[in-house]
Amino acid sequence: MSYAIIGFGNIGQALAKAFARNGIEVSVATTRDPESFASAAASIGPTILPKTLADAVKADVIFLAVRFEQHSDVAKALPNWQGKIIVDVTNAYGVSPEELGGQPSSRFLAQVFSGGKLVKGFNHLAAAVLAQDPAVHGGRRVVFLTSDDDDAAAEIGALAEKLGFAPIKLGGLSEGGLLVQARGKRWGHLIFKDLVKFDG
Repeated sequence: MSYAIIGFGNIGQALAKAFARNGIEVSVATTRDPESFASAAASIGPTILPKTLADAVKADVIFLAVRFEQHSDVAKALPNWQGKIIVDVTNAYGVSPEELGGQPSSRFLAQVFSGGKLVKGFNHLAAAVLAQDPAVHGGRRVVFLTSDDDDAAAEIGALAEKLGFAPIKLGGLSEGGLLVQARGKRWGHLIFKDLVKFDG
């Protein structure tokens, strides 16, 4: 499995730190030239590889960590997203439900990235929290995952475990997914909830 993070702002860098902590290679890209963020990537760790957007989208699993409004710039990078898992880390706060055709933002994105399997995840934590080691007082920081594709959700759940998190699946994008999505100017009930799971 190959991984890429599209977007290298606070959230993209927080995700990169999780990969670096575990020595897992991940490509990082923006719409800018990779040289412009190469030193920031190097400062996180040697497994963080700056790439062009065209190269990064060749990965099997793609974390969409751009501002919600920029999703179409990324979607244009491939004519078809068949066989790829897109992890939606965006938050469509302030985007009116009308602009999304009344759908949850992730369901809207699933149609934009046609052919891809979309998993909503890692978006409910603030960047500063997501960047921290998920091992907390003998427990693991929770990440919520929601998808209409069970296999894709299982794949990202396994990756979340590898990265040290405790994944909790919330069901489909239009059911449990609403708990981790903004609607207009209202946050879902689980957004910004920093929870820790203790195994035992």
